[in-house]
Amino acid sequence: MNTSPKMEMEMKMETKAAPEAGMIKKSNEEWRTVLSPEQFKILREKSIEKRGSGEYVKLFEEGIYCCVGCGNPVYKSTTKFDSGCGWPAFFDAIPGAINRTEERAGLRYEITCTKCDGHLGHVLKNEGFPTPTDERHCVNSVALKFSSAITSQ
Repeated sequence: MNTSPKMEMEMKMETKAAPEAGMIKKSNEEWRTVLSPEQFKILREKSIEKRGSGEYVKLFEEGIYCCVGCGNPVYKSTTKFDSGCGWPAFFDAIPGAINRTEERAGLRYEITCTKCDGHLGHVLKNEGFPTPTDERHCVNSVALKFSSAITSQ
């Protein structure tokens, strides 16, 4: 198909605009009404919880981890591993669930939720963990909400 430069530009703009369509945008005041002070500090101000303090560091139950800010599913328990770092660690995210912003020459990336842009943590690469991706998604527990796959019978 032969397209004009104008049509190509419009197609690119549509592709870029598509992810924005499902975005949750709130003011800081609105976020403060739905997040705890600690959640706000991490998700909106890009802080880090104290090492080893998170409720999900040692949790290895089957289920899904969602962004606490918007409920977007971001990690499956099948990708969680014990890295010994003091924060929940995953080797991969649910496809399309996180954005990455390079911070350290391709070795460290900030990760945010694609739906609400909440800060989740960082991805570190090439640390030698025996995982399929050689990545460690170091995520703040307070940025997550776990939903167990185990149901009562």
